Amino acid sequence: MSNSNAPKRIPPARIREREGTASQDEVARFTAMAEAWWDPWGKFKPLHKFNPVRLGFMRRKLAEHFGRDADAARPFEGLTLLDVGCGGGLLSEPLARMGFAVTGVDAGDKNIGVAKIHAGQSGLSIDYRIGGPEDVVPESYDVVLTMEVIEHVPDPSRFIALAAGALKPGGAFMGATLNRTTKSYALAVMGAEYILRWLPAGTHDWRKFVKPSEFAGYLRAAKVEVKELKGMAYVPFRDEWHETTDLDVNYMLYGTKG
Repeated sequence: MSNSNAPKRIPPARIREREGTASQDEVARFTAMAEAWWDPWGKFKPLHKFNPVRLGFMRRKLAEHFGRDADAARPFEGLTLLDVGCGGGLLSEPLARMGFAVTGVDAGDKNIGVAKIHAGQSGLSIDYRIGGPEDVVPESYDVVLTMEVIEHVPDPSRFIALAAGALKPGGAFMGATLNRTTKSYALAVMGAEYILRWLPAGTHDWRKFVKPSEFAGYLRAAKVEVKELKGMAYVPFRDEWHETTDLDVNYMLYGTKG
């Protein structure tokens, strides 16, 4: 005879979905630097430097996708956006100013604390939460971002499956990461971390860098088709970043969910 009061067993697949996607070592590394998120000359200086390039690419592609005027002050009013691995909110805040209703998730509680404080000081209403893509409702956002996050997670295919799973059908996915090439090892690891000291040594593990074909494959499995890829390159004598067709080091992508 069955016992109706016995606890229901959760299928293994559901247990797997509820497991965290973050690497605890990576969370600890970035949490230790949390106070520096909004210092443009601190440990996150590279993000501050190439933020305008990332935001320009996103604004252009998302305006095309949703049929909005990219030159409007708040072109994305009425649309929802999930920023996965939002850190201190360096992208969440400008995207909220563009009109998006932004939800930012990050596994680092201190990162979320810093993000909440800064958003409050900036007069912005952003829904910041401790967690990852496994903690959000599936198919509930018009846009999902994973910018410079995939290279820090232990299981990139599962991470992307869950992040893309948060997209509504017809939604847009924006991603960015580092390519796994000899050139990226020389510039993004040895150059940025050990020679120029842009980032603390050990910030990146070159073996975790993701080739564009791999990223596209993870997205394809999650029913997202990559529509455009763009590289980002640093110009030393100008001390600035710009878009390029060279994907050998930093690259961004835009895709749509069927």
